[in-house]
Amino acid sequence: MNAALAINHHADHPGFSGATGVLFGVMFMLVGRAKAKLAARVADVSPADHVVDVGCGPGTAARVAARNGARVTGVDPSAAMLRVAGFVTRKGDITWCEGAAEDLPVEGSTATVVWALATVHHWQDVDKAIGEAHRVLSPGGRLIAIERQSPVGATGLASHGWTRQQAESFASLCRDTGFDNVCVGTHGSGRGAVWIVSGTRR
Repeated sequence: MNAALAINHHADHPGFSGATGVLFGVMFMLVGRAKAKLAARVADVSPADHVVDVGCGPGTAARVAARNGARVTGVDPSAAMLRVAGFVTRKGDITWCEGAAEDLPVEGSTATVVWALATVHHWQDVDKAIGEAHRVLSPGGRLIAIERQSPVGATGLASHGWTRQQAESFASLCRDTGFDNVCVGTHGSGRGAVWIVSGTRR
């Protein structure tokens, strides 16, 4: 695969910490609502679910899942993001954990949904992280990744997403890891268009 089109082409991002992390956490709350609602619809979240939100940031999607009755574990490497998430969360069955996609602080076979919203392109080790998602999901559980659609050759903010090749490459890794019914879909148009990659744990 062309290095410029690696699935995790922003793995070198320094992350969010301190006051800057808090500031970005507040900003992400304002811009992440549409993807959060979309993920909940795609997963058809219900009170029967345990949702693991990988790269949960300030917890917008986690709170949507909790409002649908699910038990939720929000995982993020940024303590600053988790402080924002905890501060603005008033109710719901949500546990906030500092951790990475490659080493989820979740017991095996206990989740029914693992989702990552606009975060896979930052993962350090995509193969290992998909393996972790497979480990924590119970049989029949679903992995869902949503990423912004980015044109080939995009730079700056526009590059924080995937081309079709990157979406298909992620789907292929999911199949190789033991996920069934893996599909690549799209939602929205223009600047709001996203890729949706989903699969079911065997």
